[in-house]
Amino acid sequence: MAGFCLVNIPGEFEWHNEPLQWTCGKEDRLEILAGPETDLFADPGGTPAKDNAPCALFTPPDPEFRFSARVEVEFSSTYDAGALHILAGIGHWAKLALEYSPQWQPTIVSVVTRGVSDDCNSTAVKGNSTVLRISRNGPTFAFHYSLDGKFWHMVRYFILGEEHNPQIGISAQSPLGTKCRASFTEIAYSPGPLADIRNGE
Repeated sequence: MAGFCLVNIPGEFEWHNEPLQWTCGKEDRLEILAGPETDLFADPGGTPAKDNAPCALFTPPDPEFRFSARVEVEFSSTYDAGALHILAGIGHWAKLALEYSPQWQPTIVSVVTRGVSDDCNSTAVKGNSTVLRISRNGPTFAFHYSLDGKFWHMVRYFILGEEHNPQIGISAQSPLGTKCRASFTEIAYSPGPLADIRNGE
């Protein structure tokens, strides 16, 4: 599948696992339709790892950066999600998702994988849309979410490994369902680190 570009994103997106459908609409609205039983997860309990969720990834040209998008998910089944994604190497990746929890609530979920996945449900949010952000400061990464795109809540602060040129991007999944559509708008990239990781500024 051919790559594609978005305005203000300094790189070409390429697919890691193809979606059932995808479209780029007005103002670079990107929609991804994930197929049945799609997921990115390496269960620490030992069940087989899954890596079949569609991800559109590009390589940032800067050693430090911020990448964000408003994510809207058409929830239907438990664990349906739209996410921002980091791929730092084989078995080293992370995602920040707006996911439908087993309690049937849209929830901010983060997964950091170094061989096996460390999975964390952070907080439930109202509605099916929120802003998610990845930032890189030196060797470290941070995940934040925002309800209004202005005030940021830190979700996770972590390191993935020695990979100096990680790929980042967006993904969708439907581990227990037949499909999940996630839409991404307000997609933005900025070079440079955060001044304060804890408050997200």
